[in-house]
Amino acid sequence: MTQDLERARERAEELRREIEHHNYLYYVLDRPAITDAQYDRLMRELERLEKQFPALVTPYSPTQRVGGRPREGFAAVRHLSPMLSLANAFDERELRDFDRRVRQALPGEQVRYVVELKIDGLAVSLYYENGILVRGATRGDGDTGEDITENLKTVRSVPLRLRRPVPALEVRGEAFMPKEAFSRLNEGREEAGETLFANPRNAAAGSLRQLDPKITASRQLDLFVYGTGYGEWGRAVFPDGERTAPQEHAEVLELLKELGFKVNPEYRLFDRLDELVEYCLGWQARRFELPYAVDGLVIKVNSLAQQERLGATMKSPRWAVAYKFPPEQAVTKVKDIFVRVGRTGVLTPTAELEPVRLAGTTVSRATLHNEDIIREKDIRIGDKVLVQKAGDIIPEVVAVLKEERTGAEKAWAMPGRCPSCGAGVVRAEGEAAVRCTNMACPARLQEGLIHFASRDAMDIAGLGPAVIAQLVSAGLVGDPADLYALRYEDLVPLERLGPKSARNLLEAIEASKGRSLARLIFALGIRHVGERAAKILANHYQSLSGLMSATQEELVNIPEIGPKIAASIVEFFSNEQNRKVIDKLVKAGVNTLTEKVIREGGGPLNGKVFVLTGVLKDFSRQQAQELIESLGGRISSSVSRNTDFVVAGENPGSKYEKALTLGVKILDENEFRELTGRK
Repeated sequence: MTQDLERARERAEELRREIEHHNYLYYVLDRPAITDAQYDRLMRELERLEKQFPALVTPYSPTQRVGGRPREGFAAVRHLSPMLSLANAFDERELRDFDRRVRQALPGEQVRYVVELKIDGLAVSLYYENGILVRGATRGDGDTGEDITENLKTVRSVPLRLRRPVPALEVRGEAFMPKEAFSRLNEGREEAGETLFANPRNAAAGSLRQLDPKITASRQLDLFVYGTGYGEWGRAVFPDGERTAPQEHAEVLELLKELGFKVNPEYRLFDRLDELVEYCLGWQARRFELPYAVDGLVIKVNSLAQQERLGATMKSPRWAVAYKFPPEQAVTKVKDIFVRVGRTGVLTPTAELEPVRLAGTTVSRATLHNEDIIREKDIRIGDKVLVQKAGDIIPEVVAVLKEERTGAEKAWAMPGRCPSCGAGVVRAEGEAAVRCTNMACPARLQEGLIHFASRDAMDIAGLGPAVIAQLVSAGLVGDPADLYALRYEDLVPLERLGPKSARNLLEAIEASKGRSLARLIFALGIRHVGERAAKILANHYQSLSGLMSATQEELVNIPEIGPKIAASIVEFFSNEQNRKVIDKLVKAGVNTLTEKVIREGGGPLNGKVFVLTGVLKDFSRQQAQELIESLGGRISSSVSRNTDFVVAGENPGSKYEKALTLGVKILDENEFRELTGRK
């Protein structure tokens, strides 16, 4: 038994190191070396060992990211050094004033600056002892924050153990919610009739202060670190002993990256102020291209010795300043207010606007969320309004310019019947959402089918909103399973669907039968079940029938599946109509199991590295990638001598030329089909 335990201890530590290494490659370097399926197998082996030998479980094990029961509150934590706020600069003149003050305090010295993006999130601190995460806290008032260690452990980019055993280190960073995750979260809350988050920053803050870590885990937060508050680096970082600490801020950022932290790559060093100012001004427009919200840039003196001499006021350091972007707003007119019926029956009022350019795109619509917000802001048809993008993402009406009213504006009220089917509508107590009561409402059906066929769900090419509207109107489709009973003669008469398009659509519908179980679960449109939750459920149950028989008590014990998701799943599969649809899907031959190669490991392409270039005729880029990964291969974004195959479609790019130069095997689409068994 002792020998078994010792072997298990060695293997568990080996697995932890390997998983930590792959977390570093994926979250910090953005260079994954294995597929999701291979990563999952490592995690499952570690979970099995720790379950068999509970004494092996460590606080820093990757299996301990999501655990524990909901807390009753957060304990106060005093920071090792104050987490000061930053002074602001709102224009070029104030940037130059900051530089002048720095140079006056450092006469005759060369000054270099580091410029970093100012992530719009929640400032946090992470404290490590001997390389192990001991505590995580909010900024609070700068001196004292709240202990949110268990919640921060659920953020995948937060290392539980550093790559080197640094004696003591307090790291500062910004926890944030990516734009895409924020949009999905608010869409789900809107469908559920819950209060929406105003912007990604509020969403991140609310998510990190959840008493239940499982809820935090489901919110898909991320974190960039930007500095340290305290550090005993030791020989783990400086083995020769000649130095005991870094000397420049840029060096700190590189060291943090080497230790396993995620550092924002968009930082730059500047010697000349004019170039720094130009760089800052250039980000005002570029920021909209980023997948996360930023509200400015932070300029810091690079030399840590100079930072020390410059010191700080009671509120902020003298060696740093935050350049804040001016809010981008525009004035336009509300032409009309119409109601959209979602797939769960929620009636969402939307303002039709006179088109206006805002934050890099043309805005012609803005969601008004619900009737309470319309009433609160007193928004009327014909009003001139001030609009902006919440977190640079979602168009919203900020205010009504009531002084511009002419008297011709019209008040709006939520309809008493569904605008799609005419059925009655209800508003549940405590909810802001108004819902259609008709389960067979055409608008609900249509939105549900659009979701079912979407790229991230069953990915049925050619089955867009216009075709779906015709299928529903003609009575050809009453639920998603009816798609698999469509015939050529059903499709040819439809507008814009000739013989060739009809055949292509039928082939796409047939191909969708082989989609992964995770995609099918997501496609079913279960309230609160997004893509990540669908993947977790698929990996846990391995079959749709297993998920259908799950109890609420069983579901809430799955990491990242909270009470709300669990209740929604049980409610969905308790509905007789939903079960009938699933029976029809099974009879039609739709896959309801996880891939055997994923479950057992390996595959005909195991370990092979692929690069995709050009446009494939019969595969989308995502379909080709999923096929390769399901067979054990992995995708790389660039060609190197380690590349096994380059799959070249029409109009290949420079990757094709590089493959020729390096002698890498190039496959055309037919050869790719043969290799993957998709002849």
